[in-house]
Amino acid sequence: MTTHRMTDAELAGQPAAYWTGVAHEALIAFTRARQAEKGYTQPQFWLLRNLSATDLSPDGEGMTLDGLREAMSSYIRPEDDLAAESAVLVERGWLRRDTDDRLWLTAEGEQARVDLARNAPAIRAALHEGIDDADYVTTLKVLGRLIRNAGATMP
Repeated sequence: MTTHRMTDAELAGQPAAYWTGVAHEALIAFTRARQAEKGYTQPQFWLLRNLSATDLSPDGEGMTLDGLREAMSSYIRPEDDLAAESAVLVERGWLRRDTDDRLWLTAEGEQARVDLARNAPAIRAALHEGIDDADYVTTLKVLGRLIRNAGATMP
């Protein structure tokens, strides 16, 4: 299915699930490629964020891999190997592991998280090129309505 050959009437008949799936995979692939160019992976960034008291961690305490998997359950992908990703971060000195096998964010890891977060605006800008904010908001509202019509709740 290609949009450049379809009329508006044809597009209106397209299945939303197909197009949202294509968009989901394309956006993740793009984001992960841009992050890889900067020397890190999306799961590594999530690990740093979930262990940071100034970001997603509720208390800044260390967490086991199982706890981190649970915390990331709504967005982690099946191919994401948190054990391997965390081992890289431990080797870089961004995380440390305690005797109870919990991972903790180091000061270097917190600085890395802050530095890596600075890449997000450029990724967003590239993805939003040619899309004005009003159209983007309308798209999200339509997706929200589709979600509710499917009987699910908005995150």
